[in-house]
Amino acid sequence: MNKVYNNAAEAVADIKDGAVIMLGGFGLCGIPENSIAALVKSGSKNLTCISNNAGVDDFGIGLMLQQKQVKKMISSYVGENAEFERQLLSGELEVDLIPQGTLATRCMAAGYGMPAIFTPAGVGTEVAAGKESRVFNGKEYLLEYAFDADFAIVKAWKGDAQGNLVYKDTARNFNPLMAMAGKITIAEVEELVADGELDPNQIHTPGIYVHRIFEGKDYEKRIEQRTVRKAPSASPER
Repeated sequence: MNKVYNNAAEAVADIKDGAVIMLGGFGLCGIPENSIAALVKSGSKNLTCISNNAGVDDFGIGLMLQQKQVKKMISSYVGENAEFERQLLSGELEVDLIPQGTLATRCMAAGYGMPAIFTPAGVGTEVAAGKESRVFNGKEYLLEYAFDADFAIVKAWKGDAQGNLVYKDTARNFNPLMAMAGKITIAEVEELVADGELDPNQIHTPGIYVHRIFEGKDYEKRIEQRTVRKAPSASPER
């Protein structure tokens, strides 16, 4: 089975209107930049996007929101996106806000083939509205269902033709969990290497989870909020 695609446009070409897609990354760190740009160009609409957050106004999933491609966001944090806020308040966008740990565990459950998990997160809050709960050892837990995503789109540092992936530093974040969870997993990598070049002990996502892979280009790797220390003032000469 040939998993290697020439570019992002080919890899996402069959993501049609109404698809449910997971997008790896945390903030703007480790997001599949090339795939998102290709989705914007494809014009697919009514998408349900599962992602830790919704990018910013002019980058990441924010670009898809600008084009009104997203019908529903399932996220943990969305505070850096003014267009997201506008669409939410106007009723144009459905939003399901989920505790971050629950979001991660629902991804993991999908990857493990588990239909649901029980978690104490959200008990006694609006998160619990309409959800089944059970008590274990005197503590209440909510029933949360595993995600059911048509596609998972992730970004890695290195990968090979078999789909084995290595992530770099904090760009690892949600990517490994989502790579396990999609019916079809698309991986974009900074460097596509020959089979056997990756150290088996360093592989984070085994190729069995990855269906398509391509080498991306022109990564911006933006920093969501850059904070730097002011340079100390020079001491006066004596």
